[in-house]
Amino acid sequence: MAKAKMKTAFFCNECGYDAAKWFGQCPVCKAVGTAVEEKIDSRAVAPAAAARQTGSDNKPVTFGEISLNEEDRIKIGIEELDRVMGGGIVPGSLTLVGGDPGIGKSTLLLQVCKKLGDKGHSVLYVSGEESLRQIKLRAVRIGDISDSVKLLCETCLENISDIVKVNAPEVMIVDSIQTMYSQYLDATPGSVSQVREATSILMRIAKEQGISVFIVGHVTKEGTVAGPRVLEHMVDTVLYFEGDRHASYRILRGVKNRFGSTNEIGVFEMKSEGLTEVPNPSEYMLNGRPEGASGSIVSCTIEGTRPILLEIQALVSRTNFGFPRRQSAGSDTNRLNLLMAVLEKRMELQIGDYDSYINIAGGMKITEPAVDLAIVLAIVSSFRNKPIDEKVAAFGEIGLSGEVRAVNAAASRVMEAKKLGFTRAIVPYGNLSGLKETEGIEIVGVKSIADAIDKIF
Repeated sequence: MAKAKMKTAFFCNECGYDAAKWFGQCPVCKAVGTAVEEKIDSRAVAPAAAARQTGSDNKPVTFGEISLNEEDRIKIGIEELDRVMGGGIVPGSLTLVGGDPGIGKSTLLLQVCKKLGDKGHSVLYVSGEESLRQIKLRAVRIGDISDSVKLLCETCLENISDIVKVNAPEVMIVDSIQTMYSQYLDATPGSVSQVREATSILMRIAKEQGISVFIVGHVTKEGTVAGPRVLEHMVDTVLYFEGDRHASYRILRGVKNRFGSTNEIGVFEMKSEGLTEVPNPSEYMLNGRPEGASGSIVSCTIEGTRPILLEIQALVSRTNFGFPRRQSAGSDTNRLNLLMAVLEKRMELQIGDYDSYINIAGGMKITEPAVDLAIVLAIVSSFRNKPIDEKVAAFGEIGLSGEVRAVNAAASRVMEAKKLGFTRAIVPYGNLSGLKETEGIEIVGVKSIADAIDKIF
């Protein structure tokens, strides 16, 4: 029997582009230094490639022949997760769950198994990282799991595919995609070609057999799922776990969802019995807020469709070095430098020789410019050492001319502040026309930073 021919190929670790020769810069995604070398079997035929051959029974259909039924979704029973996924699990969908090591991905999916098992749904949990005993020890803290949930320790995708055909579960969980491999590829598990092929096989299982598949993906130090970027393009839904694993809170963010809204979040708290839902994130984020301290103000951000109140903290102190420090935890440092430059130029505040630190209490990462006004007011409060009224909330985007620009969903932000007991809201003047007078909270419109500072201090 002739020996299988081996050849070497180079893959881009970002987008999955392959080439016969090494490349310094990927011609597709323009990433530098992402080429990895792998050996492949030229005679092997991958099952995903064979599956691309269409059968004779396949034929085109009209839109009228396709029926839509919203009741097809499987409700998990974890409200925060159901909302992030758009109302539940869609049969035949492929979902990627990513996050840092120890953040709680496996714990959450094990709780999903428990909830679905209690409702009588058949679930297959495939683990390539832990033994059956390890999974059992972790499941003890969560509670008794129904016998409709079955465990399997396997890493060969061909074997998994055969087992799925026999058991026909409604939901399958694969933990993790980096440990799975296809015997048709002569590459190590976790390599670009294996991750791409493994995802293709699991996608074929999900679409052909109508099984909802969850796959766990490790995250690199840059915060992206390890492996080719094409992995995120192949799946239907991408969920990211955020937060410090040493803290008790966890934020589940949907960054892609073909069946619902994107950028929706769910908030959880890690306890000894597993992850518990946080129904009111605003109250949770403001818990422990100091009284009468300067450099502190509350702002409101929109995450998906949900308004969340956050405490913005600032500390401004004279520097002991020739170059002042600018540091931000939870927001963009470049945005902080821009806002401080606006304060120096437009308000003539002499803060160029001061260190400035910004912190979003609670550990959330905010990229929305609607918190600009709150950051500026917190900096001024710390610089002047004058505390801001604890019942005041502020939001608005700051322009380079010092103007306060309107933001979206202003009414939802104001109502969230009123619900938490705030009596005054500093909002952009451009949003006043879309806001109604609300009993219990005073709405103050401002046109510029100077106007906002005069209304606060």
